[in-house]
Amino acid sequence: MIMVRWDVWGSRLLAIGLAAATACSSSPTAAGPAQSPGGTESAVTPSHYMVSNTDSAEQDDRGYRIGCADGKAGVSGPRALFFGTQESGGKIRPPGTTASSPAARVSEQWVERAAADWVRGFTECGQATAIVALGVNNKSDGGADPAQAGAAWARLVERVAGAVPAGRVTVAGALDGEPSWSKPAWARGWVDAFVAGSRRGLYAVNSADGCPSEGTGETCGNGWTVGDVYHVSTGAAGTVVALPQIYRTDGIQARQWATISRWGVRTGAGPLRVAGALSQATACRQKPGCGRTGNSPADSRDQLDKALAADPATRPAEPLVASDIGWASAPPSP
Repeated sequence: MIMVRWDVWGSRLLAIGLAAATACSSSPTAAGPAQSPGGTESAVTPSHYMVSNTDSAEQDDRGYRIGCADGKAGVSGPRALFFGTQESGGKIRPPGTTASSPAARVSEQWVERAAADWVRGFTECGQATAIVALGVNNKSDGGADPAQAGAAWARLVERVAGAVPAGRVTVAGALDGEPSWSKPAWARGWVDAFVAGSRRGLYAVNSADGCPSEGTGETCGNGWTVGDVYHVSTGAAGTVVALPQIYRTDGIQARQWATISRWGVRTGAGPLRVAGALSQATACRQKPGCGRTGNSPADSRDQLDKALAADPATRPAEPLVASDIGWASAPPSP
């Protein structure tokens, strides 16, 4: 099987005609596994929860430092930077917090600076290529209107993409979409607004809380359906691609996503577009207590690949990538 450079795949992901090109595949047809310069298919791309103690971008160089470390690691492929929860008034609350948290909020300008600094660090400190997906979550407790929040994030992603030089890094968007964090209408509204405002890729780094792991059931948690999860993970537009959370060691999350993909086939919408799997092994080492949700990156990817490959209609067309998320600084107070 011919492996294609990830930066080339990123360009194809952004093409207007992606939906037609991938209609018969459960992953983008030009995708390849994350590779180190030596071509190791087991290499893992690092993703990060980005937390700041100040809203002053000039006093906070963590974006550059994290990007430089990732550049030195030399692993090519997609990865996500998650900045937290959008709140009313345009501020962004750190990941892992609730509305009552005393943690410092940051502005969109801080996010833009941190993201651009990550790109600068990544390119100055190494030779790998990357798709960096800038993301927030779907927590509705911040009071943000979903359509306004999705449109605002699309504009932010476009501004960052326009501010960094063309080359080895492609900028995309991301959503950590989890049914337990909002009603389905909120998440659908956010995703629909994002794809209406940007043709760049949107990585759906989602969970499938309460969804069935087998059979033809369609009920998920918190009022969501399988169709809702499918919509925010693939169905909203041809530029949406799933990089689901596969944290549990018992493999049930992988089977949930395979069931969702089969729903797409059964209903005529097509299988999920799946780029790979996200694990949280690094975050678990930083903040112990994960229990049965501490899958290794390889186990996360292998569980998802096995579950999807069990049905020829949902089998990945290309090897799946593994990305592992950790805290770019100490987790904030919840």
